[in-house]
Amino acid sequence: MAAGGAVLLLAAAAGTLVLAALLWRRRRAAAGGAGRVCVAVLGDLGRSPRMQYHALSLARHGRGVELLGYLQTRPHGDVLRSGKIRLVPVADLRGLRVGPKLFQYVIKVIVQAIQLLYTMLKIDQPSYILLQNPPGLPSIAVAWVACLFWRSKLIIDWHNYGYTIMSLNHGRNHPLVQIAKWYEKLFGRLSDYNLCVTNAMKEDLWVNCNIKAVTLYDKPASYFKETPLELQHHLYVKLARDYEPFKPRYVTESGSSNAEWTAFTEMDEKNGHVIKTRGRPALLISSTSWTEDEDFSVLLKALEDYERYIDEGVELPSLVCVITGKGPLKDYYNGLINKLHFKHIQICTPWLEAEDYPLLLGSADLGVCLHKSSSGLDLPMKVVDMFGCCLPVCAIYFECLHELVKHDENGLIFRDSNELAEQLKMLFLGFPTLEGKLHNFRKNLRTSKQLRWDESWDQTVLPLLGQNE
Repeated sequence: MAAGGAVLLLAAAAGTLVLAALLWRRRRAAAGGAGRVCVAVLGDLGRSPRMQYHALSLARHGRGVELLGYLQTRPHGDVLRSGKIRLVPVADLRGLRVGPKLFQYVIKVIVQAIQLLYTMLKIDQPSYILLQNPPGLPSIAVAWVACLFWRSKLIIDWHNYGYTIMSLNHGRNHPLVQIAKWYEKLFGRLSDYNLCVTNAMKEDLWVNCNIKAVTLYDKPASYFKETPLELQHHLYVKLARDYEPFKPRYVTESGSSNAEWTAFTEMDEKNGHVIKTRGRPALLISSTSWTEDEDFSVLLKALEDYERYIDEGVELPSLVCVITGKGPLKDYYNGLINKLHFKHIQICTPWLEAEDYPLLLGSADLGVCLHKSSSGLDLPMKVVDMFGCCLPVCAIYFECLHELVKHDENGLIFRDSNELAEQLKMLFLGFPTLEGKLHNFRKNLRTSKQLRWDESWDQTVLPLLGQNE
C-alpha cells in the first residue's frame, strides 16, 4: 500500500508539472467561451448515447459543441451530420502489460490524465465542460483543472458510481475501490452543477456526498419508435446476409414465386406489399455491454426451459433471440451459446449500426434486460429505448427499477431464470395472438405519451446553461 501511495504522489507531481508547463506556455483565457460546450466521456463515443444526445440538444439550441472521447465505434449519423458538433478524438490507451496489475493501473491513470488534460486544453475555450461519470478516474479531476484554466463551469452527469463498478471485480473493501470512492466524493463536490439519472441517485448524492443534483431521466430519442412493416422487411433482408436466423426457413408451395422472403416477412416484388409470414418465430431482443453487471446465463437457462416447454407440447412459437452489443465478456458468452443445441431457438449476437438498432427494437416482439445496477441507483437505458419503440420488457429486479418498469403494466420483473422462463411461456402462449398480456403491455406503452429526450432536456438542462451566460 505504501508503494501504491508513493506512485500516486508521483502521479500528482507529474500532473502538476505538466499543468504548470501548459499554463506557462499559454496565456490564461478570459472568462466566457461564447456559449461553447465540451461534452466529454473517457469512453467510446459510439456507445455513449446519452452524451451524443446532450451534444445534439446543445447543437439544436445553437451551441458549438466539442464532443470528446474515444472513436472506436461510429457515432449516430445525426451527430456526424451536425454542423455544430466537432468530434475530438482521444487515443484509446490499451494499457501497460509489464509489472503488477496495480502498477499497470496507476501508470494507465497517469497517462490518461496527461493525455486528457492536453486534449481539453487544445480545444476552443468552452463555457462549460459536461462530463460523464463513470468513468471518473481521472476524468473528473482533469476536467476540474481544465475548467480552472478556461474559467469554465463543470457539469457532471452521474450515470452511476465508478467505485461500485470496480467493486464487481475487486470487492467493496479493496483498497483501490476505497480510494476510488474517496476520489469520486471529493472531486464530485468541486463541480458547479450535477445531473443524475434517477431520483434514488439524486438522494444518495445529497445524503452521502453533499452533492446537489438534478434528475434528468434517460428518455428515448425521436428515432426510437415502432418500425413500419416495409422497413422491418428491408432490415431483415439486410441482416439475413450475415445472420442465419433472419433467413427464411422454408417457402411454402403456395408462396408466390415473385415474393422476397425472410424468416419474419415476405414481400410481393410486383407491388411491394409486405406481410408477416405464417408460423413466423417470435423475435426476442436484448442489448448489452457484455460486462459483469449483466449475467446472461440467466437468459440462457430460461431459454433451455423454454425449449423444454415446446418439447413437452406447449403451444409456443420458435424463437429468434438477438443479443446486440460489444464488450469484454462477449467471447465468453458466445462460447456458452455455441454449446447449446436448440431445435426451436436460434441465437445471434450482432453489432448493429447506430441507425439499425432502433429499427430492430421497433420490429421485435419482446425485450429482455439483465442489467443489475452495481450501485442500485441507475436505470438501464436499453429499457428506455425499448419503451420508446413500444416494446414490452422483461427485466431483472434491482432496487430502483420501479422508477422505470411498472410490473404488469409495461412489462414484467423477474428475479431468476425460472421466473423468466415462466414469463416467456405466459407471454408467448398462442403467439401471435392479439390478445393477452404481451398485446396489453404494448397497448399501454402506445397510450402512455412518454416524454422524449428533447422535451425533457429543454425542461431540465437548458435552464442551468442560462444561469451564468
